[in-house]
Amino acid sequence: MTHPYARIVTELRRRIASGELRPGDRVPSTRQLTQEWGVAMATATKALTTLRQEGLVRAVQGVGTVVADGRSPRTGTEQELTRERIVRAAIEIADGEGLAAVSMRRIATDLGVATMSLYRHVPGKDDLVVLMADAAIAEEPLPDVPPPGWRERLEYSSRLQWRLYHRHRWLAGAISMTRPQALPNAIQHTEWSLRALAGLDPKTMLYAYLTVFGFVRGVAVNLEAEAQAEQDTGLTPDEWMETQEGLLEPLAANGDLPAFRELITHDIDFDLDDLFEFGLARLLDGLEKLLVPPMR
Repeated sequence: MTHPYARIVTELRRRIASGELRPGDRVPSTRQLTQEWGVAMATATKALTTLRQEGLVRAVQGVGTVVADGRSPRTGTEQELTRERIVRAAIEIADGEGLAAVSMRRIATDLGVATMSLYRHVPGKDDLVVLMADAAIAEEPLPDVPPPGWRERLEYSSRLQWRLYHRHRWLAGAISMTRPQALPNAIQHTEWSLRALAGLDPKTMLYAYLTVFGFVRGVAVNLEAEAQAEQDTGLTPDEWMETQEGLLEPLAANGDLPAFRELITHDIDFDLDDLFEFGLARLLDGLEKLLVPPMR
């Protein structure tokens, strides 16, 4: 009996060969394959991995797996292998398919080297994720001269981090707030914020910094989940909400929920960027009471 993953590979090969899926077209995600074929996630992942190894598909940042354009897949030798190449390959995979798709075997496949050769440069995936996060943060360094004013400095660093989280949607989830990793580039952001909050006592300074950092990161963790949901369903957030109207209306009819009923009568476009800007402004308004002494 043919293994289920092989049947999926055969069918996707057929779609690509016939032109049903053309170069640049997005192929079904692992979740879509599990639903269409009734297979486990591991089986769907193996099918897409096989197609990548054959050079038929590739990962694209912020999109997912798409049909390749016919260029030769990347190959390499163990002599050419470096930690930087491994980290960059891992980031490309995470950008295109999410952090869960990153594995030492997958990276080795993409680089055309033996899996065990990676361990001479990176101890394992946990260490690799730390290196990935720090490399991603390094893409947009903070300026040598900060803008004037504590608020302007916190706005600058928060928006810079938000851009990085948008570019690398897996990044927010890879950084811990309660168990911070040793990230040389991230510590520059910590130093930047602490200097902006100078004058507070140490505990208040730490909590103020973590409150701002936690807010930006907390909103950003939704970026990857939303991108995955849109890829799996093919629906934008607004389109998905339209499918929920029939479920929300009976809830709104409940007499105990007048505020909720009033809210859903308004056509409000929900946007994570708007939420970030709104929340950051309100958060800094609150910190102003700590940092700006009242006039007497």
